[in-house]
Amino acid sequence: MSEWTSCGYSFELSPSKFGELRSSNEILGNRYKLQKRMQEDGYLLLRQILDLDLVENCRLELAEKLDSIGDIDQRYPLIDAIQNPETQNAQMSATGFAKKLGAGPAVRKLVHEGKMIDFYTHFFGQSVRPLDFVWVRSMRVGHSAPCHYDWVYMGRGSNRLLTSWTPIGSVPKIEGALAVLEGSNHFDELIQGYGSIDVDDQSSNPHKFKGSYTKNPVEVQRQFGGRWLTTDFQAGDLLIFTMHTMHCSLDNQSPDNRIRLSIDTRYQPAIDQVDERWVGDHPIAHSDAAKR
Repeated sequence: MSEWTSCGYSFELSPSKFGELRSSNEILGNRYKLQKRMQEDGYLLLRQILDLDLVENCRLELAEKLDSIGDIDQRYPLIDAIQNPETQNAQMSATGFAKKLGAGPAVRKLVHEGKMIDFYTHFFGQSVRPLDFVWVRSMRVGHSAPCHYDWVYMGRGSNRLLTSWTPIGSVPKIEGALAVLEGSNHFDELIQGYGSIDVDDQSSNPHKFKGSYTKNPVEVQRQFGGRWLTTDFQAGDLLIFTMHTMHCSLDNQSPDNRIRLSIDTRYQPAIDQVDERWVGDHPIAHSDAAKR
């Protein structure tokens, strides 16, 4: 591709502005090196560490849910997740997906058991508490996620909370891969301003941010520096980052009209305070009950 975009805005593709995420598999066995790299880089890319059969089961489960509401083109294998060109449904947010379709048993098994929990137990060196809410992303062609810090959505609990971004199947750049802004976990001015708000607390948000900082990835880059880093993700890969790692996704430009499937989940030491919006059998999320 000669051009990568997010929310319709083109990235600057010079080597000083755009590059590849680096893998941390070589230090996977060393908790202290992982923690140090997370502190320095704000992210860890781990290749092929999740169970491929579980990932495939999740993909099929999510495709079945989308097919149940008419979003899948039945002329193709279900697991390919090709969008039905005649669907009347709008693009769903993660909270919209949760309300309409929910996270099934295969998804819960992948993100709340097994190798995912094993990694975080190893990383923190203690018992782990995942947030109960599961953010399922079904990103259609022409859509992407704008630039944001996760803290603004889930910052009422632990300051050690981390995000897992899990591709459910292969997610190459052309199909909307995630991108992180290098060094953004050290942008103190941005963190103390936009990065300290709570989207559900009006008093903390005088500029009325709706969650994202900007739709234009070059805008934040020109203000604060850094390179946008991304890669072609494969099934079994895992990208982990901090609450103050600026990220977005590339526009899904799939030539096959494939829906990008991914899952966001969050993890923290079990002893830490937890954000009440995202726990329990029926998390309140960003409802009126969450407002301050």
